[in-house]
Amino acid sequence: MDTTVDLDTFSSLVERPDDSARRAAEERWQEAGRPRGGLGKLEELGSWLSSVQGHSPVRPVSAPKVLLFAADHGVAALGVSRLPAQGGTVARVRAVLDGTAPVARLAARYGAEVRVVDVGVDTDAADFPDEVVTHRIRRGSGRIDVEDALTPEETVRAFRAGMAVADEEADSGTDVVLLGDLGVGATTVAAVLIGALCGTDAAAVCGRGSGIDDRVWMVKCATIRDSLRRARPVLGDQIALLGATGGADFAAVTGFLLQAAVRQLPVVLDGVVSAACALVAQRIAFRAPEWWRAGQSSGEPAQAKAYDRLTLTPLQDQGITMGEGVGAVLALPLLQAAGDALADEAPRSNAAAAPKEQPKLPSAADLLRRL
Repeated sequence: MDTTVDLDTFSSLVERPDDSARRAAEERWQEAGRPRGGLGKLEELGSWLSSVQGHSPVRPVSAPKVLLFAADHGVAALGVSRLPAQGGTVARVRAVLDGTAPVARLAARYGAEVRVVDVGVDTDAADFPDEVVTHRIRRGSGRIDVEDALTPEETVRAFRAGMAVADEEADSGTDVVLLGDLGVGATTVAAVLIGALCGTDAAAVCGRGSGIDDRVWMVKCATIRDSLRRARPVLGDQIALLGATGGADFAAVTGFLLQAAVRQLPVVLDGVVSAACALVAQRIAFRAPEWWRAGQSSGEPAQAKAYDRLTLTPLQDQGITMGEGVGAVLALPLLQAAGDALADEAPRSNAAAAPKEQPKLPSAADLLRRL
């Protein structure tokens, strides 16, 4: 299998959201005689929805999907998390699948479907339903402070798996993705990627993750420091970076974010993991962040640094640190409110901006023929 990816293709294929639809949405609000800024951030969200939909008036959000990429990480064996390294991720996946996890309950409340994609959980594939393990790459990942997370071949496979998931969601009619992750040790990996890309030291990006105490924080910080030494030599090659100090979930989420931007599918980011992948993806296609919104601030220092580089402002600050897409799901009511409140505010006699004719957007299969 070819272990290279022509990342320049993404930069050329990712277009900006439709500014004409955004302007039309803003004009409709003003022509309706509503006070400028009367709905605060909902107006900005409504305009963004119009731009990513390429349509004015904005269409209400009707088919949201919670998408959780799951994988284990070798650094968890060092005790960098309060969650158990063995079986912790498996238990989290099962809780989502049986509907008892907070993200599953919230998704049901707000009318969103939930999908789990196991790309690297350290368990037998037979432990999960077939649709969960369709894109599995391997069991767990290497300990990134001393070895690569993935082989070059596995990195490319994971990246392309994420692209395929983006196509599946776009083709199924999903109109916004609420992106999250499931994986013990993932915040350590995210801190490494963000620290490397932002040029900071370990202490500046090492957060409390699962609620660790000072002793564990020191272990985590040392792990990030050692991993940063391995990340810096490959900073110029994003695929190599994801393989050296990322993991199957990080490579898959990065591929997903890029292909979602190609397919013009908007995404709400959750915690520090999706922020790290977004930062890697921005290095590949600088226009891609315009298709994303930051759902929440988790308080992780690495996430704040990533969002600053991405120029994304979190929609909420609820202090949610557990990941699993909970912060992204809590942003869904805001998107629904923006879509509902601004869907048809102007008088019906006003001309709406006609939706532009949608070109056929390249699928992952089309892209892979070019990559």
